[in-house]
Amino acid sequence: MSSTLYYAPGSASFLVHWLLLELDLPHELRLVDFDSKAQKSADYLALNPNGVVPTLVIDGKPQYEAAALALLLADRHPEAGFAPAIDDPRRADYLQWMFNLANMVQPLFRQWWYPGEPAGEANADALRAHCAPRIEAQWRRIDDHLAAHGPWLLGENLSVADFYLTMLMRWSRNMPKPATEWPHLAALAQRLKARPSFKALYEREGLTEWA
Repeated sequence: MSSTLYYAPGSASFLVHWLLLELDLPHELRLVDFDSKAQKSADYLALNPNGVVPTLVIDGKPQYEAAALALLLADRHPEAGFAPAIDDPRRADYLQWMFNLANMVQPLFRQWWYPGEPAGEANADALRAHCAPRIEAQWRRIDDHLAAHGPWLLGENLSVADFYLTMLMRWSRNMPKPATEWPHLAALAQRLKARPSFKALYEREGLTEWA
C-alpha cells in the first residue's frame, strides 16, 4: 500500500523522505507550504496537531515525529538491515543514538532557528551564542565516538541513526562551525551523500546546498 508524506524541502521530513527512497517504498508527496503557514491550517492540524512536518499517512492513519517514523520504517523492513532486531545486542545502542539525536541535538537547532520561541526576539543573539557551543559539543562527542567505534554509529553496521545524523549535519552547514569540520563526521556524511537515494532526494525536493 502506498503511503503519503507531508513534507517541506530540507526540513525534518528530509529523513523520512530519504528512507522512503532508500527502501524503495511507494509513496505520494504532499508539499506543506511554510510560506503560507499551511502547517498551521485546520486541515493539516487535523493530521498533525503539532503543526510541523513530517506527517506520514501509513495504513490509512497519519503518524508523525521524524525519529519515530524512521524507527518504524526500519523495523517494518528488516531486509534492509537498517535496524538491529529486538534481540540483537546492538539494539540498545541503536535506540540510545536515535533518542540522543532526537533529544539532545535536534532541539538545539530549533532554538538556533527560532530563538524567539524560548527566549523572546530581544534575546535572540544571546540564545544563539549559547546554542552554538552546545551543538559543537555534540559534534565533538559523536566524532570521538566514530573515531573509536566507527565508521558508523553502530560500528560496521549502517543504520537509520546514520541517516538521521546526516540530516542534522546538513542543518549545520551555515553555522559558525558546521559538523563537517570534524573529520569522522565529514567522512560519514560523504559516504551517505554518495548513495543514489541522496541524489534522488535532492532532485525531488529541489535542494542544492550541501550536495
